[in-house]
Amino acid sequence: MPTNQRESLIYTVMMCFCMVLWMSIYNVSIQMGGLSLVSVEEGWLGFPIAYVFAMCCDWFVVSKLAKGVAFRFLVKPESPALHKILAISSCMVVGMVVIMSLYGAAEGCFHTGAWDGLLMQWLVNIPRNFIMALPFQLIVAGPLVRFLFRKAFPVGTVLPQPAV
Repeated sequence: MPTNQRESLIYTVMMCFCMVLWMSIYNVSIQMGGLSLVSVEEGWLGFPIAYVFAMCCDWFVVSKLAKGVAFRFLVKPESPALHKILAISSCMVVGMVVIMSLYGAAEGCFHTGAWDGLLMQWLVNIPRNFIMALPFQLIVAGPLVRFLFRKAFPVGTVLPQPAV
């Protein structure tokens, strides 16, 4: 896990990239009736704006709330690292799924012009996204990003600071 603000930002950039790209392709594939090269291309084309939005939501809103809920109700500071990782990751998924499902519903309404269906589409998107995002986060994205992050930032090493 990140040990300072700089590492936390880098970790968030990596995790958001992985999750938003996967979920963008997943949602476009659902809208297009299945996974194909076209759905991957469309997911990639919509990715940059969704990524910036998700990064802002993650960094400024969801991360603080998720850690607060995790440490208030699910784990204690002295809990094993795995328990803290699972608790925080699960809380992050819940918050991000709620927000990004609304983003996806609004994006769909923007493309179709059918804004009267926004609430219903949002409510449909939440469980559909949750059943993909939680397992993907816990089984694939989380372990992969933590592995890559620790390769770049080994525990206990201090990067040299630039001279002032």
